[in-house]
Amino acid sequence: MVDSAKYRHSLPQRGGALFLTDGGIETTLIFQDGFDLPYFAAFHLVRDAKGREALVRYYERHIAIAKADGLGFVLESPTWRTSTDWGSKLGYSDDDIVAANRDSLQLMHDLRARHETATSPMVVSGCIGPRGDGYDPGQVMTAQAAEAYHRLQIGAFADAHADMVSAITMTNTNEAIGITRAAMKAGMPVVISFTVETDGRLPTGQSLVDAICEVDVVTGKAPAYYMINCAHPTHFQEVLGNEPWTRRIGGLRANASKRSHQELNDSTDLDAGSPVELGGEYRELVRRHPQINVLGGCCGTDHRHIECIALACREVKRAA
Repeated sequence: MVDSAKYRHSLPQRGGALFLTDGGIETTLIFQDGFDLPYFAAFHLVRDAKGREALVRYYERHIAIAKADGLGFVLESPTWRTSTDWGSKLGYSDDDIVAANRDSLQLMHDLRARHETATSPMVVSGCIGPRGDGYDPGQVMTAQAAEAYHRLQIGAFADAHADMVSAITMTNTNEAIGITRAAMKAGMPVVISFTVETDGRLPTGQSLVDAICEVDVVTGKAPAYYMINCAHPTHFQEVLGNEPWTRRIGGLRANASKRSHQELNDSTDLDAGSPVELGGEYRELVRRHPQINVLGGCCGTDHRHIECIALACREVKRAA
């Protein structure tokens, strides 16, 4: 393992330059690479050589796009499901979960060591997913319970020298607050990425503005920035006006599909949408909200979408 976290105390994406990240890792591995991922658990692949090789190929396809344009890259670890409740469904003990998080972060460090350049800084991020379903908040935990639940995984990220924590597909504010508090106590910068329904509201029905403002008020604006993921741009673009709260949104990981969460959940096919169209929708969002500078994808997206997003947005960012 590396000796220290390279960017933990100064995240380079906070400087405003364009950073890419990857696309929909689970949907790519399942529908394109033919892997069986129970519970969407990509971390399960780290345990053997074939799985690790597939993950390296996946990340390197995305890294190549960033390096070709001299853009930064956020290496988001394949650990969205590497928490105790989900791990136990696959037979992992708490010790196994810690080891899986550590090994996943080592893979990210190895990729950075091979590919980072002076013009393409690479941030190692420990990815956390929701305790429950990513589309349904279910029985919402208290913030205290969320902090206690996610502490093990965040501690593993800290020990594995991750630069930051990214909480992806958050469905409710209590869990976001708990994760933020756990990251603060571990000395880790944290990013909160909410998912929204087709009306631009969280699955709990709370508005995006109220969710971001609540987390900021309760935590003293502790998150480095916020993101939106697992929703198509048409689901949330109308709720992003010119109000001050929107300046807290620093990244996007949209779906390729315009389908609702329920439609995606019931679907047996992969809706990859149009990479060119998605790139154009990102361009308009970045033009309207120039503080948004971390760009990736979610369900249905792959390196083709990221390439179109980079092509569409790089000149907008450079002009800004």
